[in-house]
Amino acid sequence: MTHPKEALFAGEKPFPIIPSCEHFAGSEKLIRKALEMQEKMGPIFDITCDCEDGAPTGKEKEHAEMIVSVLKSEANKYKAAGVRVHDYHNKFWKQDVDIIVDGIGDIVTYLTIPKSTAAAQVAEMVSYIQERCQKAGIKREIPIHVLIETHGAISEVEEIATIPWIQVLDFGLMDFISGHHGAIPASCMKSPGQFEHELLRRAKAKMVATALAHGIVPAHNVTLDLKNAYQTYADASRARNDFGFLRMWSIYPAQIQPIVDAMKPDFSEVQDGEAILLAAQDAAWGPIQYKGELHDRATYRYFWEIVQRARLSGIKLSEEAEKRWFTN
Repeated sequence: MTHPKEALFAGEKPFPIIPSCEHFAGSEKLIRKALEMQEKMGPIFDITCDCEDGAPTGKEKEHAEMIVSVLKSEANKYKAAGVRVHDYHNKFWKQDVDIIVDGIGDIVTYLTIPKSTAAAQVAEMVSYIQERCQKAGIKREIPIHVLIETHGAISEVEEIATIPWIQVLDFGLMDFISGHHGAIPASCMKSPGQFEHELLRRAKAKMVATALAHGIVPAHNVTLDLKNAYQTYADASRARNDFGFLRMWSIYPAQIQPIVDAMKPDFSEVQDGEAILLAAQDAAWGPIQYKGELHDRATYRYFWEIVQRARLSGIKLSEEAEKRWFTN
């Protein structure tokens, strides 16, 4: 039987199916703690090792080398960890790229570019990453995540989204608000203001629509309330259901599970999706009826992405689905 990815996405690049939570860790202690949590919980979240805010002043090189050492070790069981480098205007960004690509270019999950103010800056950084990969003999495309957190990035987001290797656009709320010189109050750095102020609603909607139109995952900003799990869940739920975000940042361990829970697909929809896809595969991907409704390749593509996302969120699929689609 033809596999869904071959029957439904033949000849085209499928939409990235990646974890819905991205957990930031700066110091070696916090990176190792995050890797321990990932080993216990499973690869339901990515870890972003931070060279930008995490590196002590004067020890930027040592910090990047530490990240390489940790991610090359057995502690990185699932190989689900990326790295945020310094921004374009910082003299250390090329050093970060050189160290990371040369050291772990074959296993790093992604590289994150912060604080870009123009598409040309992103393009230059991506080009440098590509050149460094070529020099290091890295054959794969390293996914690039770009922070959209400035006026320039928002105004040129369509152009940014066309740059090769980009997998995720991240909305950076606090820097974006700071860039408005007091026109957006500090209260909008948290809910409900972050979802209701018109300038923020417009920016978030624009970024999400652009990302999705170009086959890129839109990621939502952090929740500042570190220990209120319900607030994190509520923010993630609203980001997902009201704005279409498919991923969200975590900056505290207690935020990880609420984000995953809020963003994972509805279980009943996953069950329907499994049944529809199994029947469709039996019918060689021709049209079928399910519960009195007609389904064809358009709905099959939708449910295939739902099923993959559910599995990545820790939802258990049926034995038949696992055997057919996920057993090598």
